[in-house]
Amino acid sequence: MHKPYAKPVGKALADIRLHEPRISKSAFILIRILGRLYLFLFYGIARILLRGEKDMFYAFKRALEGDSRCIIAFRHPNGGEPQLLTWFFLFRLRALARRQGVKLKRHPHAVFIYGYEVVRWGGWVARFILPNVGAMPIHHTKMDKQGMARIYKSITEGRYPVALAPEGQVSYTIEGIPRLEQGVIRIGFNAAERLASKGNKAPVEILPVAIHFRFGSYGAFTIELLIRKIEKYTSAGKDKAKEKRKLPFSKRMEIARTYILEINEKRYGIKADKNQPFEQRLDAVINAALETAERILNLKTQGEYFSRMYTLRQACWDRIVLPGYETLDNMTGLERGTADLLAGEAWHAGRHVELIDLSWYLRNFPIPADDAPLHIKVEFVQNLWDFINRSIGGAYSNRLSILPRRVIIQSSSPINLSSRLADYRQDKNKAIRTAMTDLQNAYLDCINKVNQSE
Repeated sequence: MHKPYAKPVGKALADIRLHEPRISKSAFILIRILGRLYLFLFYGIARILLRGEKDMFYAFKRALEGDSRCIIAFRHPNGGEPQLLTWFFLFRLRALARRQGVKLKRHPHAVFIYGYEVVRWGGWVARFILPNVGAMPIHHTKMDKQGMARIYKSITEGRYPVALAPEGQVSYTIEGIPRLEQGVIRIGFNAAERLASKGNKAPVEILPVAIHFRFGSYGAFTIELLIRKIEKYTSAGKDKAKEKRKLPFSKRMEIARTYILEINEKRYGIKADKNQPFEQRLDAVINAALETAERILNLKTQGEYFSRMYTLRQACWDRIVLPGYETLDNMTGLERGTADLLAGEAWHAGRHVELIDLSWYLRNFPIPADDAPLHIKVEFVQNLWDFINRSIGGAYSNRLSILPRRVIIQSSSPINLSSRLADYRQDKNKAIRTAMTDLQNAYLDCINKVNQSE
């Protein structure tokens, strides 16, 4: 499988063509046969629990019977949430609902929205599965009228709920909410307006869903192995690494984090004031990485941080996988050679973008206390290793996870956007902000409920 993130790219590639999203029985059969094994082998998911189940059961029941239009707004802290939820909705949800006396009209399913870059780095498996389970691609930074039209049609006329992550991408933490994008609320309100204009009284509901991980005794063992791996990369010699093992957890993490930061400051030629807090020093690294990627790509991005990062990421992929080119055979030798050179430069620019991606979130992650719950320590250690990984040219695909783990899917009460249309028509921005606050509070409530139940 060709994975451009795993090794330097030296050649430009023709564009990836996807057929229109559809529901394919063959894809469902494949997921039924291999899905549970895939979740265990690649994500270490040993057990799945559903909480807040009545909210999810009845939201699906209304949507499947055509009495509502449901948008599943799922947290995206880890990366495997779409795969997990797709399998869970298809092969577990209906039986669980039946046990609670809730009869679903047909097999539940949800069609997911994903970024076009996923099929670029995900290989042939992603290119086969995603279009055949109805998943819909969208560009983060380009005008995509076709993609948006497809999404609205699926919400207003489709047979299944639509699912997307309001965080916009992997957020690397479930214990907090670093940021939420307004896309899910804006799409929901626009869909509600379209239904209302056609006289359709079915409400548009946002169903908040959070994914939590918990670890057993084996997790305590494997986290120590990962810490030792971190200390191996941040120590000169085995003796110094062994000395660090005698220190408390929080001190070990502080020493490693500071060293990784200093290496990146040296990498970008930053004269750091060591009396400054970690967050401020990391901000300087982020800005230097942004400027470095811009110089390589000969771009000058504008806007807030994520807008700039998305623009750079899109530019990198557009030089590696050439949009609009079904084949590169018609290029002259000079054109092809130049395209290959630009693809190689884009791959190296992408290494800086990958560091930027994680670093913004790291600013918000305090070092856990020595007596912190295991799952909080695990999350921090995984992110600290990823800080090393991104610093040496890695990407999300090289991220290491502590396995096995127990998954808790926590659902919250749906947010009815159609009932807020009067407020939306009067002041769109205020209505969106209010709905965003309600969504964030729903996620915070999910976090509290899961933590309190442990």
